[in-house]
Amino acid sequence: MKYNQLGKSDIKISEVSFGCMSLGEDHEANAKLLHTAFDNGINYFDTADLYQKGENELTLGKAFKAIRDKVVIATKVGNQWRSDGSGWNWNPSKSYILQAVEESLKRLQTDYIDLYQLHGGTLDDPIEETIEAFEQLKHQGKIRQYGISSIRPNVIREYVKRSNIVSNMMQYSLLDRRPEETSLDLLQENNISVLTRGSYTQGLLVNKPPKQYLTFSEDEVRKAAEAVQSVAGTSRTTAEVAVRYVLHHRAVTSSVLGIRTSEQLQDAIQVANAKPLSEDEIDALRRAVRPIVYEQHR
Repeated sequence: MKYNQLGKSDIKISEVSFGCMSLGEDHEANAKLLHTAFDNGINYFDTADLYQKGENELTLGKAFKAIRDKVVIATKVGNQWRSDGSGWNWNPSKSYILQAVEESLKRLQTDYIDLYQLHGGTLDDPIEETIEAFEQLKHQGKIRQYGISSIRPNVIREYVKRSNIVSNMMQYSLLDRRPEETSLDLLQENNISVLTRGSYTQGLLVNKPPKQYLTFSEDEVRKAAEAVQSVAGTSRTTAEVAVRYVLHHRAVTSSVLGIRTSEQLQDAIQVANAKPLSEDEIDALRRAVRPIVYEQHR
């Protein structure tokens, strides 16, 4: 397993990491899966207070309480559940962040969070106030570092200019190359780590039947999957190729893979141990899929 530095921090995280969102309700089964991941070199585990109304944080906290100092735990804040449970509202205010972190710490059974991330963001947010909240928590030792989770170029630019974020989580895959336009280079130039989600593109690049995706037709998605299969050949899996495409960009520190089953975990471990793609292979994949750009939030 390769480990990369998280931005300008002293935290090192595994190149392939564990997205906890899809974990089930069985804490014992979850703990077994999470510990198997850790035993195989995965040390970064990503959750959010939004997932399962906090139960996702709770299951992660239970699993790693005994080895807390050996794992890197990341969670997110900004989506506030309504009191009637009917949904959530966006709330990036300082007061809410300072309140929400206490609940996350309690559920995670820890006195600090390694990476605390804003779970979204818009230009209408009180950005300075949001940054103040994260800086205060860092000063208090309740979080080690902070970042954002955003695909919006205009929001990313503001946090790059105005804050000390060490990371940005964003959707990025062969079928969603929008970050390649400006965001990846900007983040790399400022030594801010990119954490990716969606490397498999809902499974369309790996094992799911083709369908329309973003601005791509079903036929274009099929051709992209065929290109991945062609590069994989008989010596690699399509999962390896899909994730290794993402990890090829120097801005990307870790690919966060959603894991719910032992089979998915074994795929992730295999991906982590796979060799990088060659430049010729990267070029072949890029030729097979037309680049797209963000239409909004530019």
